[in-house]
Amino acid sequence: MGLTDLPVSVADVRHAAQLLDGVIETTPLAHSRALSRMLGSEVYLKCENLQRAGSFKVRGAYVRMAQLSDEEKRRGVVAASAGNHAQGVALAAAKLGITARIYMPRGAALPKIAATQDHGAEVVLHGSNVDQALAEAQRYADETGAVFVHPFDHPDIIAGQGTLGLEILDQLPTVDTVIAGVGGGGLLAGVSVALKAKAQEQGKDIRVIGVQAENAAAYPPSLAGDAIVTLSKVSTIADGIAVGRPGQLPFNVIRHLADDVVTVSEDSLAQALIFMLERNKMVVEPAGAVGVAAILEGALKREYPDLGTTVVLLSGGNIDPMLMLKVIQRGLSAAGRYMTIKMMLTDRPGELAQISQIIADMDANVTGVNHTRIGGSLSMGDVSITIDMETKGHGHCDHVIDALESHGYRPVVVH
Repeated sequence: MGLTDLPVSVADVRHAAQLLDGVIETTPLAHSRALSRMLGSEVYLKCENLQRAGSFKVRGAYVRMAQLSDEEKRRGVVAASAGNHAQGVALAAAKLGITARIYMPRGAALPKIAATQDHGAEVVLHGSNVDQALAEAQRYADETGAVFVHPFDHPDIIAGQGTLGLEILDQLPTVDTVIAGVGGGGLLAGVSVALKAKAQEQGKDIRVIGVQAENAAAYPPSLAGDAIVTLSKVSTIADGIAVGRPGQLPFNVIRHLADDVVTVSEDSLAQALIFMLERNKMVVEPAGAVGVAAILEGALKREYPDLGTTVVLLSGGNIDPMLMLKVIQRGLSAAGRYMTIKMMLTDRPGELAQISQIIADMDANVTGVNHTRIGGSLSMGDVSITIDMETKGHGHCDHVIDALESHGYRPVVVH
């Protein structure tokens, strides 16, 4: 299938860019020395986490809604989302003077609910997950005539997201590879259309690689079988791409244009978020950091030894502070910089002080201790102790464990 036979054309993407002119920010393209060293080629970060409403979603939402008829605009719009699409639709509606009703699951993060309301949208909490909120939003649209704005499965949405590809080409014409996160597929599909069309014009190749969380990866099996696969369960900290079924239109584009879709682990996602904070001074949500996670894991470099000049899309920065606390702790643990151990002790004076001294001598820092004499598995005279400590990498963790064992203790690493 050629570029002209797809549901979205580069002409559609260019038209979307015209609609967005003066509405959204042209986000920075920042060079990352640390990632460049890891990948062995120049790496740049497309900082869409700095976009209005905190993610790329406003692009597609605005393009979709700007092209509604006057009569459709009067009926208002309805959408469903746990966060980024909700804020994108709310901001676009405010810009266009359209009434917006957004269904969000009851477990949605409070900052995301507040941000959506701040843009003037009516927020209705419904269901325990996005799928239930989507079903209710569709029911409301059918009942009232409000226009349903799908988060990814519409040509205008895909074209709007594709404007990111045009921006990258303007900012870095020499780009060889673009890495983007994938949920339903609207972003990867739109960017693929823009980049592959330009590559065709120039007679060169621009590689486009999608990344999914391994616990929410419907695209690899769908692409392998050339038919959409629906996952029975989705579980990932990257809530922005926690989608169990690819969109039909994005899938039709991605299977013809994208070069690959790879997966990353939950630990890599957590480490990527910390890496962005420490090394690039960027607040990025887990879904926005999947491309960074793919580089940190090293699989991309093994599969593609020469990616050339590479751009990683940081698709969003809307992270709930409570989730950030959990992700940071997980990321530190995965990197060997935080360790929790549990062990049994004899209940006698000075035992805890001795353990503390051993840990201190190994230059680890105790941050928490849970000491109990009560429990079904405890014998008389025994104590169960759990110790949280800051460490300096996996090697240092091993040294701490070895030191405790050399003194007769039997620590078990909890995480």
